[in-house]
Amino acid sequence: MNKIYNPTPETWSTILERPTKTIDDIELTVKEIFKEVQKKGDEAISKYTSLFDGVTIDNQKVSETEINEAIAAVSPELKEAILLAKNNITKFHTAQKTSRVEVETIEGVNCWQEKRPIQKVGLYIPGGTAPLFSTVLMLAVPANIAGCSEIILCTPPDKKGNINPAILYAANLCGVTKILKVGGIQAIAGMTFGTESIPKVYKIFGPGNQFVTVAKQLATQYGVAIDMPAGPSELLIVADDSAVPAFVASDLLSQAEHGADSQVILVSTSKELMDEVENEIQIQLEALPRKDLAEKAIANSKLIFVENDTIALALINEYGPEHFIICMESEAYYTDGVHNAGSVFIGNFTPESAGDYASGTNHTLPTNGYAKNYSGVNLDSFTKAMTFQKISKKGIQNIGRAVEIMAEAEGLQAHKNAVSLRLKMIEENLEIIK
Repeated sequence: MNKIYNPTPETWSTILERPTKTIDDIELTVKEIFKEVQKKGDEAISKYTSLFDGVTIDNQKVSETEINEAIAAVSPELKEAILLAKNNITKFHTAQKTSRVEVETIEGVNCWQEKRPIQKVGLYIPGGTAPLFSTVLMLAVPANIAGCSEIILCTPPDKKGNINPAILYAANLCGVTKILKVGGIQAIAGMTFGTESIPKVYKIFGPGNQFVTVAKQLATQYGVAIDMPAGPSELLIVADDSAVPAFVASDLLSQAEHGADSQVILVSTSKELMDEVENEIQIQLEALPRKDLAEKAIANSKLIFVENDTIALALINEYGPEHFIICMESEAYYTDGVHNAGSVFIGNFTPESAGDYASGTNHTLPTNGYAKNYSGVNLDSFTKAMTFQKISKKGIQNIGRAVEIMAEAEGLQAHKNAVSLRLKMIEENLEIIK
């Protein structure tokens, strides 16, 4: 592990650099697959599923029989846990609903805003080293609450052409309307263009590897929105002597086990705590089934000592972590002062994994510093705000002259005329409109 003491602000950008990879070769591959899927539809989907997943799929759609078999295969204990998580996620996201906002900006001019669901959304659920059925909950629950009419889920099949039962159980439980055995670049391309089997969607959600990430970014060039730019998972913890070293180590490892390119950082005002956490990591690492992956991430992790809270908070806001854990006596200073973080976890008994699964907040969050300008997935991610206005005769009289002056100043005579004609009718008492 890399220990760094009192780094100067000039070195922060280098110290906090993310483990990025070049996308030049990836982008070329993604573009080629997109073109083929756009042209050949399901034929291209099948080709790349065979090539990348090592299985030939005759029918990409998951059948009712497969769903029922999956429901039977999931243990009662796991079903109970998933249901608890779903209930908490539902409560938190339902609370985010907003009512219609209406105001009379001036007499006779009524304006209002309403949220309307995005009709067709696509959810991408990875199926690689870990079947992320929890992400099904995080995406399908708010999509349903928002009122999305079509919720399409794509996830890669295993070598036998099957989907993990927990993914199918969660998808069925949360009201996904169509589940498809398609992964990787071809899944994103399929939802972007639409094929014989895969519906075209308006917005794509969900994490994935670097190929999926680049594919989602390419999808935006074809009029499809995405939830956010994404990259490897990351966690930053700020802790002092009030923190429990074993807890801090366990949280760092919980993110490190995602993959070798995950980034975990501890910022501390205590050198003693840093040493204790380092020792705890080595002890806990030995018992992890995914030790090899976690070990690679930990090898690139950072333990950073700074002199005081002011420096620590400035460094944290500069980094903009996806997940941010606060274990400090002065926790209020950090909760009040943090501006750039995807999701914040406060206190010794608030592990990051609680947010990943069951506390109720969403775990689909901005990485790679995008917490500075992107929100994590929330209810509004599945809606768009529409504005309405209705203007009476009195209203157009109250704002008409201002509109005329402004339109004329911009050289847009037709804009001015649209108001002038109405004002003239009112002035001449013409009853063309009741």
